[in-house]
Amino acid sequence: MSTSASQITPVAVPRHVAIIMDGNNRWAKQRHLPGLAGHKAGVSSVRQTIEGCVELGVEVLTLFAFSSENWKRPENEVRGLMDLFMLSLDREVKKLHRHGIRLRIVGDRSRFSERLQARMAEAEALTAGNQRLLLNIAANYGGRWDIVQAARYMAEACVEGRLSVDQMDEACFDRYTALAGVPEPDLCIRTGGEQRISNFLIWQMAYTELFFCDCYWPDFGKAELHQAIESYACRQRRFGKTSDQIEA
Repeated sequence: MSTSASQITPVAVPRHVAIIMDGNNRWAKQRHLPGLAGHKAGVSSVRQTIEGCVELGVEVLTLFAFSSENWKRPENEVRGLMDLFMLSLDREVKKLHRHGIRLRIVGDRSRFSERLQARMAEAEALTAGNQRLLLNIAANYGGRWDIVQAARYMAEACVEGRLSVDQMDEACFDRYTALAGVPEPDLCIRTGGEQRISNFLIWQMAYTELFFCDCYWPDFGKAELHQAIESYACRQRRFGKTSDQIEA
């Protein structure tokens, strides 16, 4: 039986949950529907997950919505995803704002249409002051892209004299990444039965706990979120230390 939000102790709740939302196409295929129907159905799961995170007291939720590799998908599916992204921004952002949720889009926006880029900026500006939950949407994002961009920004800072080689360390590098200033993910959930991270937050997830869920993303809801967090709560996070050190 799933544990309710009130039964999960605050110390066991991850500050930052990251999710690879996988299985939309396979969900649709099982039902003899076009692939885009699965993506549309997945919007409801996004809503439920956001609500569940707010109820549990999660501080940051990062959703992998569109990877830099997803451009390789059929042209009509990509076009439909862009339309769905625009529609979701139009319909959902005001709701997020009313509930005190801040929205950020992380990734390379240059390949999106100017209209979509403008809508992203408007959504971020509207919700910028909200503090109940930080919702990061990773769109045209790749972990390797993130690392290369950070290295480029760091090199530019050195050339311009704003940074010296002696100042370079992991903490310095992190300040140039897409999620700079955000706690590293404590828990990463992947739906759809696959067991890999697929170029998602590979710098940030060095010590992230992984949870793989067999259900497809449109079937993921609060019960599945609670199950993942219950699993997380039972794990001992040692960060290189021994169990005796942690228990002491």
